[in-house]
Amino acid sequence: MGNLFGAASFWPSLLLLAAIALAASLARGFSGFGAALIFIPLASALLGPKVAVPLLLVTDGIMTAGMIPKALKSADRSGVLTMASGAVVGVPAGTWLLTTLDPQVLRWAIVALAAVMLALLSSGWRYHGRPKTPLTVLVGAVSGLFSGAAQIGGPPVVAYWLGGTIPALVVRSNIIFFFAITSLIAAIGYIWGGLFTRQILTLGALIAPVYGFGAWAGSRMFGLASEQTFRRICLAMIAVATVISMPVLDTWLRG
Repeated sequence: MGNLFGAASFWPSLLLLAAIALAASLARGFSGFGAALIFIPLASALLGPKVAVPLLLVTDGIMTAGMIPKALKSADRSGVLTMASGAVVGVPAGTWLLTTLDPQVLRWAIVALAAVMLALLSSGWRYHGRPKTPLTVLVGAVSGLFSGAAQIGGPPVVAYWLGGTIPALVVRSNIIFFFAITSLIAAIGYIWGGLFTRQILTLGALIAPVYGFGAWAGSRMFGLASEQTFRRICLAMIAVATVISMPVLDTWLRG
């Protein structure tokens, strides 16, 4: 992996990447969201988006695979598959953007997307109407586009499903099931586009334990303070990650 970091900076860069993974997974563990919005901008500044995005897919996939069988039992499969039909179009489109856009342009796009998603999460807005098939497909397509390009597809889905009358357990299961599908579609596209390399897979295996520990530790923190407090902490972490990952501030992260 010397060609990812450079021989002289391998260990410092790996430690920095592990710290980013820990921060992202802590946010996911104690608030249930925000991992990609923290990891992708910062890791893209360190490694470039064409490494950071598939790396998160590998790492998160390793640590969340065990959640899928339980989610399948509680999920509204019809609703999830309807949304996934939109993702079948959105994810390949996002993957195409990831493989073809100039890395610097893509980094600015990721920063802008993270800022928009942060605003959506901060607003607390939720869709309160009944799920409708055309809208569900559209949300799936938008989420898939963001997932394929940057693995940041969660906020549109959360805003759509969390404000309705669907029970919380079903919503959580729907989200897990939906992103299992989009991750599979993205993985196929990343393989086709040559984004998965042995080095990325090895790096994913190295930071997966840190990511898993962070998610576990974050979940253990839940309950030590109010949900609102943890939400604000997570949103603040996303805001900081978005700002310091701007390409104009590269000297801060790369030295």
